[in-house]
Amino acid sequence: MLPGFRLLVPYHGDMGFFGWIILGLIAGGIAKAIMPGKQAVGCLPTLILGVVGGVLGGWIGSAVFHVSIDRFWSLNTWALAVLGSVIVLFIWGLVSRNRR
Repeated sequence: MLPGFRLLVPYHGDMGFFGWIILGLIAGGIAKAIMPGKQAVGCLPTLILGVVGGVLGGWIGSAVFHVSIDRFWSLNTWALAVLGSVIVLFIWGLVSRNRR
């Protein structure tokens, strides 16, 4: 594992770097479908924001809720990744709305 990477992505054994990227990509798509209204974000930025949201959700799960997020197919992992992605998309919507 890369030095300092542990601070960004909670790693507990099963899910590595690429697992978090795949999870974040899918969670970003789910979050965009959940968010009401139109976001001024294309597909690629949504997926990138989803990866950031997946990392945020993983951090929230391990730091705040003390939930183990080490399994790719765990409902906890997916719920936290989607939650993090929704939070990131919401913040992005607020920031991008002010730019118009």
